[in-house]
Amino acid sequence: MKKPLYLTQEGIVKKEGNTIYFVNKEMKRAMPVEDISEINCMARITVKSGAAYYLMKLGIPVHFFNKYGYYAGSLYPREQLNSGLVIVKQVEHYLDNEKRMYIAKEIVGGIKDNVLKNLKYYRKRGKDVDEYISKIEDVEVEGQSVMDIMNREAQIWSHYYKSFNYFIRGFKMEKREYHPPGDELNALISYGNSLLYTATLTEIYNTYLHPSISYLHEPSERRFSLALDLADIFKPVIVERVIFTVINNGIIKKSDFNKELGYYLKDSAKRKFLQVYDEKMKTTIMHKQLHRKVSYRRLLRLEAYKLVKHVLGDKTYRSFRMWW
Repeated sequence: MKKPLYLTQEGIVKKEGNTIYFVNKEMKRAMPVEDISEINCMARITVKSGAAYYLMKLGIPVHFFNKYGYYAGSLYPREQLNSGLVIVKQVEHYLDNEKRMYIAKEIVGGIKDNVLKNLKYYRKRGKDVDEYISKIEDVEVEGQSVMDIMNREAQIWSHYYKSFNYFIRGFKMEKREYHPPGDELNALISYGNSLLYTATLTEIYNTYLHPSISYLHEPSERRFSLALDLADIFKPVIVERVIFTVINNGIIKKSDFNKELGYYLKDSAKRKFLQVYDEKMKTTIMHKQLHRKVSYRRLLRLEAYKLVKHVLGDKTYRSFRMWW
């Protein structure tokens, strides 16, 4: 199975013959492109034109992150899997308000359920989170417009993030702040969300879906908004669980952050976070419906497949809910 590659040192990606190399002052390393699903440039990386063309030909997306660890953009190959019917149906489900509302509600319903699973896990371990469980349970994922559904989503995230203070050690969450992150915990959330977004984008690339046609977030010319839709479902399942691990196990401390306009992880801390995140994505679980083991990363593509089946009318979409 192909795996993502993370480049965490400055350098150059170039092509010599039919081989792609990563080169810097310390090394010249061949990159096994047949085993790579995507390349994530976590440092200042120059991708030479010959290498870029070759990677796009092979269908390998290249994602770039800025020095703060946040997603900056992608070299995204021309779609390798094309289905006019899927695109037509995908657009149809966006243009038809009732159909779009159904998908948007399912996405937020999945977020709500997964958030509650996390909080109930900590309640079983004696953490005083009953107040936040009740508040989130009281949020009805209903409304007359997609904006109403997004407002319900915002309420869920707001209650959820405030609960972090009851089961994480050494960090404080006041409120969610994006641009720039106002504290260390916000910086961790933003970094983790960026990693999950690019992973989701890569998995969508391997389906017939178009990544710019979305249902909860408004489609935008500047981003692949369907990746935002699907990634949101998995933030409690993947990103927050990685954050709880690196904080509560002392893997990342407050000394692992720099502060300029906002907070961001030092390079050494990014690598520590990446190691835990990558292990999480490779971890397998027994799938309740498929009756076989799948990795957390594979769950992202399975979610996209479910959406394909839904827009084609084969099977009604039900967003991912944790069962363990």
